[in-house]
Amino acid sequence: MDVLQPNEKVIVSGISRMQENFDYSMTELKNLAAANNYDVVGEIRQNLDRSLAGTYFGAGKLDEIKELALANDATRLIVNDELSPSQLRNIEKGAGVKVSDRTQLILDIFATRARSKTAITQVEIAQLQYALPRLHPSANKLDQQGGGGGLANRGAGETKLEMDRRVLNKRIAKLRRDLKEADVGAEVRRAKREENRIPVVALVGYTNAGKSTTMNGLLERYADHPETKTVFEKDMLFATLDTSVRQLTLPDNRKFLLSDTVGFVSKLPHQLVDSFKATLAEAANADLLIQVVDYADPHYPEMMAITEKTLKDIGIENIPMIMAYNKADLRDATLFPQVDGDNIVYSARDDKSLAALIELITKHIYADHETHTYLVPFDQGQIVDYMQRETAVASTDYVEAGTKLVATVDPIQAGKLKKYQVED
Repeated sequence: MDVLQPNEKVIVSGISRMQENFDYSMTELKNLAAANNYDVVGEIRQNLDRSLAGTYFGAGKLDEIKELALANDATRLIVNDELSPSQLRNIEKGAGVKVSDRTQLILDIFATRARSKTAITQVEIAQLQYALPRLHPSANKLDQQGGGGGLANRGAGETKLEMDRRVLNKRIAKLRRDLKEADVGAEVRRAKREENRIPVVALVGYTNAGKSTTMNGLLERYADHPETKTVFEKDMLFATLDTSVRQLTLPDNRKFLLSDTVGFVSKLPHQLVDSFKATLAEAANADLLIQVVDYADPHYPEMMAITEKTLKDIGIENIPMIMAYNKADLRDATLFPQVDGDNIVYSARDDKSLAALIELITKHIYADHETHTYLVPFDQGQIVDYMQRETAVASTDYVEAGTKLVATVDPIQAGKLKKYQVED
């Protein structure tokens, strides 16, 4: 598979096909190219109801692309759709430049960003799935020979092509086994967390909406050792692909887990959606989702719609969600934080905003917690230690009969401490 070279001059192109969000999709394509360090020097659009099966573009458009490429020293065309193998070859032949489609561009970005073993494996699976149908005899050193049907009449080139396909399929199968083994370990960790009854909150949303910045802001305030637990953040598309899970401890001693998931984008390749389902399992098993939205981007409604569609595509439904409209500080004359039901307008870099977000989170994940008064005899100090360590103790008094505590507990803790409960 041909790979884009950094700093290469490229032209972006697409067919409207009466798409409602076509302008935004083309803008996003340019941003994706820039995210992979490519120099966009031109843009070609065509208004057609549908792309052509053979050449994608209509008659005359390939000549226009060729002229624009020559005038701007562009060596590659990036197309805003996933192309068939024949379309790739025909456009390349007609326009006289190398051709990449949107899927390959996103796969290239993911390959560059992947850091953990799991993410690297997921991206390689997606790349191989993309490459498999695009293998072609013309790319082999052995040319395909003519002949009728039957194995005996197959040319050397066709045999080589079949061998290449077998090699790719074997590699995909091995990588999937490796990924499954890694998933088993992740499932064990998730099961342990569920056993300990620690609530899980997952940040989801469009790429570059500010999920990692939000997570780091909360970690700085509520993590036990924030300097060693922050996650990578940068103002670019797909800055991180790995799901990071961190424990936060609130001032009242209640704990929850916060995960930062891979960002979404329009037309996210189905190969990546399939490969990253395991990574997004943290979101699928969350008690609460926070959809982080880039409120400063005029296209944020489209981003929200794409996020919700992607969540549905990967089977994440019916989980309570907070809509968190981030980057309010970049909007003119915006007061923040503002909270309205399960919606919050905030800035991930603002202390008051993060405090308001935490308050909204706790209302959800601790909705079934109860506050009671407990009286623990002095000879059962281990119970007091447990309550101070595991529950949200609001006050502690020492009376004649023992230690009197007012504490907020979850349902399991309430059951364990029932015999120490007194009239509130």
